[in-house]
Amino acid sequence: MTLEISEVTKRFGKFKAVDQLSLSIPEQEMFGFLGANGAGKTTTFRMILGLLEATDGQITWDNKPIDYSTSSLIGYLPEERGLYPKLKVKDQIVYLARLRGMSKQDSLKELDYWLNRFKVPEYKEKKVEELSKGNQQKIQFITAVIHKPKLLILDEPFSGLDPVNVEQLKEAVLELKKKGTTIVFSSHRMEHVEEMCEHLCIMHKGSPVVHGSLKEIKRSFGKKNLVIHSDFDLSFLSKYPGVTKAKETPEGIQLQIEKEEVAEQILKEIVGKGFIRKFVLEEPSLNDIFIEKVGASYE
Repeated sequence: MTLEISEVTKRFGKFKAVDQLSLSIPEQEMFGFLGANGAGKTTTFRMILGLLEATDGQITWDNKPIDYSTSSLIGYLPEERGLYPKLKVKDQIVYLARLRGMSKQDSLKELDYWLNRFKVPEYKEKKVEELSKGNQQKIQFITAVIHKPKLLILDEPFSGLDPVNVEQLKEAVLELKKKGTTIVFSSHRMEHVEEMCEHLCIMHKGSPVVHGSLKEIKRSFGKKNLVIHSDFDLSFLSKYPGVTKAKETPEGIQLQIEKEEVAEQILKEIVGKGFIRKFVLEEPSLNDIFIEKVGASYE
């Protein structure tokens, strides 16, 4: 059951929100969408869900178009929250689960499971408006997964959450993936995508600028990061051959280097000059790759 996006374009008047996007998202995969605000992520999600019609191209899941007949197989957590503030959590969830074809009994059983999972069983009888933003987000998440969807779309699921809640939600998402759900999520936090996704797409102004498996993207980038902490001055390394970027830190220096061999030469250069506390060669971060491809820092 692969999600296929083939040459999809979405125009609003003369504005192209998404421009000839082609992606294939395999079953039971966690796929990350990255991009600044306005890059076309949410528009793409709305087209996948059938809420917006593509101007050109097509989107299929399991070789079939997505329509009302498939909606019970899909879960969606929108970026802008959509819960009824005056309703009790229990009534809200049961209502939305019934729309997805679940019985009241099954939906209450699932609700109990998730509330216990998030350690908040007492929220069942509370009104949504009585909950903090982070806890409303948990309820919103439960509404997206209560019917055990095969495809789950999460738009900025961790935005505005404190670190404890981020971890709880991340664990829940990873557990769903283990159970076989295909998950597509967007974030503007590189580290979340880096930590959780095998494949990703970085969008910029409606077009994919980087797309593929995380490992391959990092490998093909070529450049590496070198972190050195020492008790002597390392500033001379910023002009060293093969160093493309340098940033001095209180502990030492962070370098971006063209290839691994440069690290070897640098090590020979600094050994014997003083005490070296740390010398670590790291993969490039997604942020490094984004800056290189888009020509701007990412926020």
